[in-house]
Amino acid sequence: MNDQSRIFDFLDYQLNHFPKKDMFCGKENGQWTPYSTADVKDIVNRLSAGLVKLGLSGHNMQIEQQDKVALISKNRPEWLMLDLACQQIGVALCPIYPTTNINELEFIFNDAAVKYVFVSGQDILDKVTIIRERVPSLSGVFSFDELAGAEYWKTILNDHSAEDLAKLETTKAGILPGHCATIIYTSGTTGTPKGVMLSHRNIVSNVLNSVNSFPFDEDTSARALSFLPLNHIFERMVSFIYIYRGISIYYAENLDTIGENLKEVQPNLFSTVPRLLEKTYEKIMAKGAELTGLKRKLFDWSLALANEYDNERSRGLYYNMQLALANKLIFSKWREALGGNLRFIVTGGAACQVRLIRIFTAAGIPIYEGYGPTENSPVISVNRKEKGGTRFGTVGPVIEGQQVKLEADGEICVKGPSVMMGYYKRPDLTAETIIDGWLHTGDIGVFEENKFLKITDRKKELFKTSGGKYVAPQPIENKMKESPFVEQMMVVGAEQKFVGALIVPSIPNLREWMQHKGIPFTTAEDAVNNPKVLDLYRELVDSFNKFFNHVEQIKKFELLPNEWTIDTGELTPTLKLKRKVIMEKYKAAIDRIYA
Repeated sequence: MNDQSRIFDFLDYQLNHFPKKDMFCGKENGQWTPYSTADVKDIVNRLSAGLVKLGLSGHNMQIEQQDKVALISKNRPEWLMLDLACQQIGVALCPIYPTTNINELEFIFNDAAVKYVFVSGQDILDKVTIIRERVPSLSGVFSFDELAGAEYWKTILNDHSAEDLAKLETTKAGILPGHCATIIYTSGTTGTPKGVMLSHRNIVSNVLNSVNSFPFDEDTSARALSFLPLNHIFERMVSFIYIYRGISIYYAENLDTIGENLKEVQPNLFSTVPRLLEKTYEKIMAKGAELTGLKRKLFDWSLALANEYDNERSRGLYYNMQLALANKLIFSKWREALGGNLRFIVTGGAACQVRLIRIFTAAGIPIYEGYGPTENSPVISVNRKEKGGTRFGTVGPVIEGQQVKLEADGEICVKGPSVMMGYYKRPDLTAETIIDGWLHTGDIGVFEENKFLKITDRKKELFKTSGGKYVAPQPIENKMKESPFVEQMMVVGAEQKFVGALIVPSIPNLREWMQHKGIPFTTAEDAVNNPKVLDLYRELVDSFNKFFNHVEQIKKFELLPNEWTIDTGELTPTLKLKRKVIMEKYKAAIDRIYA
């Protein structure tokens, strides 16, 4: 496929091969509003010409000279339209999480010397307004919604001549695969944000290699629901797969409306992170807990069957007949709740509990777990649909076009066309991270049967106890979260005599247990200090400790009454734990563990 060398070529590819009525679809004033491939192409070209009129260009296409445009918005059709419009004229797009704090925002704007910013929503505009005076490079603010204090983005669409549009073709021809398409600032869990520079070749190669490895069938009737933040390279790269394979993209209104949007759109696929799957599963379990009598027995029986599901070998005719019955009676309702048309889900961004993948797959909702960092555009490996291509608990076989090696300490290193150009203005960090062409991911892993990559931990998250023994927190946390009483947890114990844990209980399940035991529930704060509740969690921790080596077993813990969130600062925008922040915020609780 030689006509796919720059990201915006995917748009032309769709237009030439299978123009769609609903390439993108967003909710506007309560109605789903479709944009055809021809509409999108027209808007993207007019937007490119309008941006050039504003004085934006790629100049000599050296990354330092390319103009930068920031984008801070929830997922919506305009997001990718702006992305494609910038790419066509050599402008580097810097997408930023809507939840980014003001200090980081100011750092990114100045580090990238952002010329214009596009926003959606009053809350984001307010943040930009606060820092505007402190960013000398910033010439203007545009909004996708009509808001006071920003120019409406559609004013750009008509500010050009026919001649400008004709010139655009020459400009596009000058954009080469090796040129930088985007700078993605990763906040990570430590330090100031780093700008990951990705070229057209980086992202296009990842799209094509992913499609070859994990067949996204060309299906012009298929729909995907998009809700993972587009400023994360995973959702953005997957969006380009959708465009290339003729899959329509419907944008969820926000994370709270996913349930309703699934029912309205009835998508065939979507990508997600494990935390959202956990939330879905918890909702299903809560509904199951309300059942009584025969219905409750059937629910529990179906769940027990799904828990025994093995995708690698048949459990025999009798088991298969029982599972088919469970699928008809119980799991069909699960599928309906997810829109009724799901063929599969792809998950990434953090480790997913094996139990969830097993149960959902048994219930006719296959989940394929993949893996890769922003620095690799991102996919390194993914489980496959074909027979023998999936192993639960691993992130699957390495995709085509990537070489992977494990260092002596187990660190995963990758080489191939998707490895980033480097960190913007940070040659020092680039040299530490890419050595002889090998990207050092900072993740520790093993290969099972020389085929399936399994992530065992983050190198930075491994810690030593004072006895000199290494502990990997993630596997312990993921195992413990299998309990319906554990909402979130973080293992601690660096340089301490033993391993401890901060545990956030699942308050709805704990409240129900307390009512069942005749213990009055007043507030979450009171509940986590109740001696009987502490006994429950002590028993629970003891029951899970048997899965771990002596050194990894949790000796003491503290219960915390409030859930960790992005807004309160304990989670990254992809819902990973910010360990350093949690350590500082809950220092008193950790001190009590080791007092």
